[in-house]
Amino acid sequence: MSGKQFQFHPEARQDLREAILWYRNRSPSVAAEFRGIASKAIRNIANAPQRHPRYLHGTRRLVLRRFPFSFVYLDDPDVVSIVAVAHAKRKPGYWKARL
Repeated sequence: MSGKQFQFHPEARQDLREAILWYRNRSPSVAAEFRGIASKAIRNIANAPQRHPRYLHGTRRLVLRRFPFSFVYLDDPDVVSIVAVAHAKRKPGYWKARL
């Protein structure tokens, strides 16, 4: 994969795991689709982190279209740090302490 290196905040990784598990408990095929879309989102962020709009607290955000989640990240000079995989119904900025 080209692009910047990326890393997940441990709680962001847990956000993603919980979302996948939630979908898997309802439909394994939808969970697989979500995983694929999430992987593509991570690649898109790593390849062009400046493409996505600025968001809260100095972050940027990629909003998924098919699922009610967004990837919130910091674009640092050497690495992209994913700080949240945030559900659309959660309070915006709940992840601020992760910065």
